[in-house]
Amino acid sequence: MKRIGIVGVGEIGRAVVTGVHHGGAAPEVFLSPRSARTAAELAERHEGVMVCGDNQEVVDRSEIVILAMRREQCGDALAGVHVGDDKILVNVMAGVSNDNLRETLGTNAPLVRAIPLPTIRERRSVTVVYPSHPEVDSFFEQLGGALPVADEAAFDVLSALTGTLTTHYAYLATLASWAAGHGIAPDDADRYVRGLFQGVGRSLGDESRSLDRLAADHETPRGNNERIRTTWFDPANAAALTKALDGLLTDLAQPGRR
Repeated sequence: MKRIGIVGVGEIGRAVVTGVHHGGAAPEVFLSPRSARTAAELAERHEGVMVCGDNQEVVDRSEIVILAMRREQCGDALAGVHVGDDKILVNVMAGVSNDNLRETLGTNAPLVRAIPLPTIRERRSVTVVYPSHPEVDSFFEQLGGALPVADEAAFDVLSALTGTLTTHYAYLATLASWAAGHGIAPDDADRYVRGLFQGVGRSLGDESRSLDRLAADHETPRGNNERIRTTWFDPANAAALTKALDGLLTDLAQPGRR
């Protein structure tokens, strides 16, 4: 692996650091100082992780620089930062296009958009990248896999899907709350729901079966699962989800929002 710099040490930055140290040789990692507490904690926990004095030092000492701050922080974080054309920039900021980023930085360095998920900390999730770049693809392959896509339109579609993650957690929380409302101790309800869906998650590793096939294999005719699916997740519910995703995709595809 190359020397890695991370500007913006939030949830994704933390996951990257943890992931590269999840077994095997790890590269040197240089962190921006702004999230001082998190950066210091990671540097103390992992060998070869260092907190830099400023963002320019992060760039100067790294070969691959991951830009992981929030969109509204981008201008301030990168103000006055010079990026040489020999660097490789990985843009994981939602709503910031590579064109906008290149204009901000005034650099001809390679720019790659990516959608790393927090589970890269365990090297268990695929990261969407655009455009494909051999060094970036190789980096994310070691963190669970890289999925290069052909164009920014495809990138936006997969980016929209990430907007469903907290809805899934809220769904699970609703199940646990329902059980608690029927007399189950809240801790027991929480533990059972977690175990139930952790098992479902493991079954997703069987790529020999389509998602539709997995659903069918977990369902018996006129059984409990079929009843909930057909009475709650009915065509109207599915259409509402599709409409919400379409609206998000439209926003993501607007100039200046990528």
